[in-house]
Amino acid sequence: MQTEKVIDHIVNWLQDYATKANIKGFTIGISGGIDSAVTSTLCARTGLQLLCLEMPIHQAASQVTRASNHIKWLKANYQNVDRQLVDLTPTFDSLVNSLPAVENEEDRFMSLANTRARLRMTTLYYFAALNKLLVAGTGNKVEDFGVGFYTKYGDGGVDLSPIADLLKTEVYEIAKVLGINDDIIKAAPTDGLWGDDRTDEDQIGASYPELEWAMQMHEEGKVDTDFSDRQKEVFQIYKKFNRANKHKMLPIPVCEIPNSLK
Repeated sequence: MQTEKVIDHIVNWLQDYATKANIKGFTIGISGGIDSAVTSTLCARTGLQLLCLEMPIHQAASQVTRASNHIKWLKANYQNVDRQLVDLTPTFDSLVNSLPAVENEEDRFMSLANTRARLRMTTLYYFAALNKLLVAGTGNKVEDFGVGFYTKYGDGGVDLSPIADLLKTEVYEIAKVLGINDDIIKAAPTDGLWGDDRTDEDQIGASYPELEWAMQMHEEGKVDTDFSDRQKEVFQIYKKFNRANKHKMLPIPVCEIPNSLK
């Protein structure tokens, strides 16, 4: 990959899109992860306004620290960057307390994890409307179009996706050129929706390099019987997530009414 040229291409694309939309700049949620760090730095490079939001919800201390340090680094290097802390923990807790009780709390862990992402999306759009900004997405190609590893109408609810055509390994290449903090580059990827340090690999069962390989094999028309051992296991994991999350990647189904009924 011609990394520096790719960086320039994305920055120019962001500038052009914002100018044509008559928008002042961008807002983005900073999680302490590699994707939001790279995306926010690319947005900062446009010279347009960038509002970085910190939105902890029972967040692991390591994630909060990495996010804070990244924003400090951005502000030290780019004059167009502002930060805003919005502690969503009380809001989340209040919502949970308002919901009907369940017999087994574990039954709603996933629902509540996705609720965290949707609260953050709502907050991002509040500030976007207030300041005439676009919400920049942080999803990469494997997450957005491979395994669908994001929350529908949560971190998937954005105005534009600057890095969605980049594989996760390519995002890391860009991070190194941009000078992203080493603690972010070395941190294991996590969606930060569980209040602990469980990683994406813990949840999916495969690493991003493995998933990128499986995505390529799937696009080439390979099937389970083409592989054995770990490769077969990874390929099946990829297909399971791809199939289950297809509804996130396709347009919303519309029930079309036949003309004869109108």
